Amino acid sequence: MKLNVAFFSSKKYDISSFQQHLTQPHWADEYKVSFHAQFFEPRLTLQTSSMAAGFDAVCVFVNDELAEPVLLALYENGVRYIVLRCAGFNNLDFIAAQQIGLRVARVPAYSPQAVAEHTVAMILALNRKLHKAYNRVKEDNFSLQGLLGFNLHGRTAGIIGTGRIGLATARILAGFGMRVLAYDPFPPQQNPDFPLEIVDLEKLYQVSDVISLHCPLMQQTHHMIDNNALAQMKPGVMLVNTSRGGLINTEAVIEHLKIGTIGNLALDVYEQESELFFEDLSGDIIQDDVFQRLLTFPNVLITGHQGFFTEDALTQIAQTTLQNLVCLALDKHCENEIVDS
Repeated sequence: MKLNVAFFSSKKYDISSFQQHLTQPHWADEYKVSFHAQFFEPRLTLQTSSMAAGFDAVCVFVNDELAEPVLLALYENGVRYIVLRCAGFNNLDFIAAQQIGLRVARVPAYSPQAVAEHTVAMILALNRKLHKAYNRVKEDNFSLQGLLGFNLHGRTAGIIGTGRIGLATARILAGFGMRVLAYDPFPPQQNPDFPLEIVDLEKLYQVSDVISLHCPLMQQTHHMIDNNALAQMKPGVMLVNTSRGGLINTEAVIEHLKIGTIGNLALDVYEQESELFFEDLSGDIIQDDVFQRLLTFPNVLITGHQGFFTEDALTQIAQTTLQNLVCLALDKHCENEIVDS
């Protein structure tokens, strides 16, 4: 069997990572499958969906559009399988995909440690003002004024979401000597191998010095960090989001940055990131006034959705994505298929 796959939102690192695995002998030897891949740089949208004509499957990323009109266009162009090279699928209209007859799979756990380590890197950099110190020293300015941080040891971290990434982050912060609180409507079934207190959201908001978000974006969690939530937090709290931008009401966060409720804000994701992230816009005028307002605050650190971006994670993503596609195409059980629960 030969599978024709169209990759959307393709960057050089995606192409390099997948090409190492597309021609692996075991696909042909074990499954009698070969791949013909074509990599497209544009995002998948209704306007670009025609590029998938004649392909059996599309491989997409976090900012590709998978609303019903796009899914219909894909199906009409011959696509039968969609493989997401990411964990989240909030961009997918699953009901429409099911009704149309498209099978979809994702990569639920490519490298929890990669995102967890990036989360902690942002906490440390923002707290100790490493980004500011780096630029100062380059200009021969060795003053420490304005670089004051605080010890993580002995303070309280609040983790919202106890999936693989949330627990990996909690484990690292516990290693720093922090008290770690966690909230999840479905907490872990087994006690982790480090101190972790499961609490309700109200307590987590009230006592945490650092709050880190690690939950999926869905109707129940959309804008969960709003004015009501922010009003319950300790003055000067550090808020970190490496999960999904839509968890945060950005305009509410800006208001609380202005009055000091939020002492530090670290974002690796942004609700309107699909028009910004993964692209070089250094020569353009960014039209997103809300994002531009965030950049004016000295206590805000933003990275462009790079939490997943390690060699280990890219390898796992490529291997799992292609394995998912083989299972779907051969009508084998696919443990990563998105199905109606």
